Amino acid sequence: MDSGSESDAFRRAVEELQDAVADQHEARPELTFEPEPPPRRLAPFATALAATVAGAADDSELGGGRFVLLFDPAGQPGWDGRYRIIGYVRTELEPEMAADPLINAVGWSWLTQALEEQAAGHRNISGTVTTVVTQGFGSKQDEPMCTEFELRASWSPVAEPGEDPELSAHLAAWCDVLCTAAGLPPVTPGVAPLRPPRRRRRP
Repeated sequence: MDSGSESDAFRRAVEELQDAVADQHEARPELTFEPEPPPRRLAPFATALAATVAGAADDSELGGGRFVLLFDPAGQPGWDGRYRIIGYVRTELEPEMAADPLINAVGWSWLTQALEEQAAGHRNISGTVTTVVTQGFGSKQDEPMCTEFELRASWSPVAEPGEDPELSAHLAAWCDVLCTAAGLPPVTPGVAPLRPPRRRRRP
């Protein structure tokens, strides 16, 4: 594949993601998207966007995340394809929910279930789920306990030989995870939020 064809393939991918962002914002008005500088050293081509989830009653932030698309015409070890997606989700949890020993497994199931329900074919998925509890002591002992949830994952979208992957399904799955983690009611049947939405404190 020559460099012109490579650029065209990535341009089509970016255009598809832009259309998918518009569709997601229409389906989920609570979601706000904005472009971000993509990583420069992970692949010859890359694009990235950030999203935040706002509360339904006000503009308080419930969570946020980042979606990165990498494209390497030659592929890379571990990708099993020319494309790689990196997804990041962060939000706050109630302390009692974070104490659940299954919370990390539940958080990971949000992603795998969303990919399945969106029919987003993928392979070589990997990632981590982290919960961090922050508790004040001494002069800060009266500050409320804060529990943060983070999911980081990467996977390769599956495409037919000679075809481009359907990236809109992967973006939709990532948005489903973001909204589920933030406690919003599901749009796709079968995905239940773990807890009611919690207002995120602004710095």
